[in-house]
Parts: sequence; structure tokens; C-alpha cells
Amino acid sequence: MIDRQTVEKIKDAANIVDVVSEFVTLRKSGANYKGLCPFHNEKTPSFIVTPARNTCHCFGCGKGGTPITFIMEHEQITYPEALRWLANKYHIEIVERELSDAEKEEQSNRESMFIVNEFALKYFEDTLHNTTDGVAIGMQYFRQRGIRDDIIREFQLGFDPNDRLAFAREAIQKGYKPEFIEKVGICYKNERGELIDRFAGRVIFPWIGVSGKVVGFGGRKLDAATKGVQQKYVNSPDSDIYHKDRELYGIYQAKRAIAKEDCVYMVEGYTDVIAMHQAGIKNVVANSGTALSVHQIHILRRFTQNVVLLYDGDEAGIHAALRGTDMMLAEGMNMKVLLLPDGDDPDSFARKHTANDFKQYIEQHQTDFIQFKTDLLLRNERDPLKRSEAINSIVKSISVVQNPILRDTYIQDCSQRMGINEATLINQMNRFIRDAKNGNNQQSTTDAQQPAPTNQHPTPVSAVANNTGASEKVERMIIQMLIRFGEQVIFENVETDDGNTTNLTVAQFFAYNLAEDGLRFSNELFNRILDEATEKCGADGTKAESYFINHDDINISRIAVELTQDQFHLPDTQQPQLDIETLQQQAMHLVLDFRMDYLDKRLKEIKREITNVQNSAERTRELMTEFMEKSEMRNALAKKVGSNIIL
Repeated sequence: MIDRQTVEKIKDAANIVDVVSEFVTLRKSGANYKGLCPFHNEKTPSFIVTPARNTCHCFGCGKGGTPITFIMEHEQITYPEALRWLANKYHIEIVERELSDAEKEEQSNRESMFIVNEFALKYFEDTLHNTTDGVAIGMQYFRQRGIRDDIIREFQLGFDPNDRLAFAREAIQKGYKPEFIEKVGICYKNERGELIDRFAGRVIFPWIGVSGKVVGFGGRKLDAATKGVQQKYVNSPDSDIYHKDRELYGIYQAKRAIAKEDCVYMVEGYTDVIAMHQAGIKNVVANSGTALSVHQIHILRRFTQNVVLLYDGDEAGIHAALRGTDMMLAEGMNMKVLLLPDGDDPDSFARKHTANDFKQYIEQHQTDFIQFKTDLLLRNERDPLKRSEAINSIVKSISVVQNPILRDTYIQDCSQRMGINEATLINQMNRFIRDAKNGNNQQSTTDAQQPAPTNQHPTPVSAVANNTGASEKVERMIIQMLIRFGEQVIFENVETDDGNTTNLTVAQFFAYNLAEDGLRFSNELFNRILDEATEKCGADGTKAESYFINHDDINISRIAVELTQDQFHLPDTQQPQLDIETLQQQAMHLVLDFRMDYLDKRLKEIKREITNVQNSAERTRELMTEFMEKSEMRNALAKKVGSNIIL
């Protein structure tokens, strides 16, 4: 675990403008910076970086935070991993304390597996570049495929020698434990208990995750050794750190280009990714022969919603283009398809054409997915039953599209193409939507091999927002005031119970008033913020805003960043300043509002209890008495806030 002193050093060094600029093009906007949000698709910049607070925030999707939380969100990594990322950027040496037994048990296995994989990566690379067999066999293979040396280095390609005992022997000699060599799947044990290299005699393609860690490997038999061999490629088996359906080959090298281009090309294999990358098309990844999973789609959605499926035009390529597509549509992805001329895959096509020719071909031949599926399934199809099945499959795909306007457009287009009444298609689409909502995801014959779509019709954001109770809004307003002004003294010389006097900060005022009525927030994080603000803010000059923005609890830090953002960014000299009297009035008003909300809720609960109570006159009297007391309290509060409402 990273020690506290090092964590603080990293926090002090991390500059939000430097960090965000790694991924977003920023332009100066007054005292702040502005750019396109890296977390959602937008054309008008709503992502604001505020150097004064060392934070960023998107007013479109709400994401952002400190340098640490930004890296966590953007790279999809943990808090310690984000700290290490920043430490590496700012050349800060990580000092870690000795872990407890429980912490060691939790972290040791995964970390050890990553360490073994990192060693294996360097071993395979070194073998490729610095051994006789590596240069003569492995490097020769890559060069025959037209792969340049700089691309070989960029993708950290390697070679594994034929000796099936060599890797384990070398790793154990270097101090790596046999159990982890076996756990990551580089080696397996034979009947004699020897560790046998799974990838021996193959060129190596490392799988590098979004965060830059080596999660697994793919190995390919050399061309001379593939005759009569069905399994040209061997991949790492599933492990604690590698699941093939959760990874995308090339994502680490492509993620910046994907975000910049707001588009990703999806291909099938390792060499397809590498060839397109070499041709200057860097926003490309591969799922390497597996059906797309929801995990892979979520990885892509962090960078873009626009996907182009790029496959060769034979039957296998067409089948690959159809796999898992309903799931992508259901997850809100905008899909296009491009089939290359029959006989070409992205690798061979890239080697035959210049980068400009390749890009031009993509632009001219990519097709909207629904249009592609319609043309494909109905082309020259005259059999009524098969035609009906095809139309059902197309309408089912349209039914999972989230954008209702886009759905209607597809229906109108399909009606014209198919010569079928639009109302008929709409009725069938609505039936699919109802079935999906009811959990009855029946699939047509054509879609039998496709995974059932997930998250087809999520609750609109506006509907969720409209269900937010008034008390939650008041709670957030109190917490916002706590974070912004918690350390400021707003009442001086207040008499205490023992006859002495004290000064009350904003935090202490809220804590005292809520405790007096035995009230707490419904959100437990808000209670923690109140408790910590009362205890720490104001003491030793600790400012609430800085304290909570840089809080060790990421959830508290995110709340603080969100609640300290100004919708309109004015120069410091034009920022409205709140005087003590204004802070007093706002704090008192918020306390009254909070009490009012509590009393309103309790009165409604009492009414329900009175209605439901049975055969207990005593309990009814108790409830009636409480109702009268709470009603009097509420009416008194109503007068204080200027709303003379009598129940």
C-alpha cells in the first residue's frame, strides 16, 4: 500500500490541466479551460477544467473530478492504480508500507500475476530482438507480413523459442514462483509435473489492457508450421486477470485515437489491427473471433458511440458482422458495416493500398447497419417463410435502438424497401419491445445465435430526476454550503449550556441544529461529510472545499467536485461574494426547510398508520396525539419561512 506521505506528494504534484491535456484538447476560457468531454459524445464543449480548484467537470454528463478521479474514470482503473499512473507521470518514487495479512491475501495473487506477465512480455520481446532464432525466425515472419520495426516495438510483439522448458526455467531462476507462472497460463504442468510452455515456437501478440497492464498473450504458429494445423492461434486461458470476452486487442494503443476521431473500427484479428495502425488508421481494435460481449461494448462506449464493423466480404466475415449486433444497438452504439472485397481482410487490403486509399474506401463504402442487414437478408430472397423470418430479425434489431426518432426512420425506410405496410412493422416492433420489457426475449431463427440484448429501454434520465424528493434537494443544498463555506464563522459569541461563549462555523451550525432535533441525512455520505466538516474544517486553517475535493474517499471527492462547480464561469474579480449576513440567512433557511420536509414526511406516515391500525384504540390515540404535536410544529415553522399554511 502506498504510504500517506507519498499519496500527498502525488496529490500536490498532479496538475489538472497537465493531466486532462493528455486526453483532451483544451482551450483557454477566462480563468479556466474548455474542451470536448472525453466521457460522452458532444460537439459543443461543456467540459471545464478549473486550475484554481485543480478540478474538472462536464456540465453535459456530470463526470469529472480531481486529477486522481479523472484518471480513474478515463482509464477505468482503481484508486491505487491511478496514484501509480500519476506518480509515473511526475517521476515520483512510490514508497509502499508493509501490507497487513488480510491486504496481502487480497492483493498478492493479482499483483504477482501481473508481475509475471510483465516479465514474460520482456522475455518474448528480448528473444525476438536479441537472439539468433528470434531474429532469423520471429522477426522474419513479421517482416514478411510487412510489419515495420517501429510498429513491432509499439505493439511489443515477441517470439517464444521452441524449447518448451526454457521460459519456466528462466522465470524460476529469476525468482518468479511456479504457481503464478501456471496461474497466468503461460505454462501448464505435464504428467511429470514439469512446466510446459504453451506458446513455444510461436510469435507473440501481448494483450494490453486499457490501463497499460499486460493481461494475457496470443501466440501464432509460423506459416511453415501451420499446414494441417487447425489451431494456428493459442491464447492465454481465462484467469483472475484475463477474460477474453472482457478485453479488446489494441485498445491501449488505440484509445486516444478513438476519442479524438469519435469512432472505432472493429476488426477480427491481431494482424488486422496492426496493419491498419501501420496504414495510419489508429482507432481500431479487435475482439479476436469472439462474439462481442457487453463488457467490451462498455469499454468502447467510454471513448465513442460510433462503431464501424470492418470485415472481409466472405461468408465468415458476414457472419462475424452479425454477431452480437443487437446487443450493441441496445447499448446505444451507432453502427456501420464495411465489407471488404471478397478475398481481402483488413490486413491484406492495407498492404495493397496506401493509407489515403484505405481511408477513402472506408468513407465511400461503409453502410448503416440496419440498411446492411436489410440488403443482406432480403437480397434475392423469394421464399415467403424465409423472407418473413428475415423481416422479423430486422425489425427485432430496430426494436432495441434507443433513439425513438432513429427507430421511426428505420421503420419508414424498411417499409419502403420491403414493400410492407408501415403500421404492420410498427406493431411487430412494439411487440418485440413489450416482450423485452417483460423478460420474454424470444429470438427468431435468424437471431438464435445472438446474445439477448441488455439495457434495451432504460428509464429516461428526466424521469429519474423528477422522482427526486424535495428533502434530497435540501440535503444537497446543505452539503453544498458545507463544502463551500464549512469553515467560515457565521455566529460569534454564542452562549453554550455551561455559560461560556463560542463561535459557530457553518458546519457547526448545521450539526448543532440537526442534532437538537435528532435529525440525520438520508444519504450516509452526507452524514460523513457533516461529521468531518464539524470536526476538522476551521481547525488549523483547514478549508472545507479543499479538504473534501481532495478527500481519500473517492465518492466524497466526486460529490465535492460536483457541488463546487459554477454553471457560469466568471473571472475571480467578478465572482459573487457572500457576506456573513447572507450566509447566516441561507443557513437558517436551509435548516427550516430541512425540518419542514421532515415534518411533512412524518405527518404523511402518521396518516397512513392511522388508516392501517386495527383494533388498538391506544395506538390510535398515540398517533393522533403525535399528529397534533407535529402539525403545530409544522405550522410554526411555516410561519417562520413565510408560508402560513394550516393543516
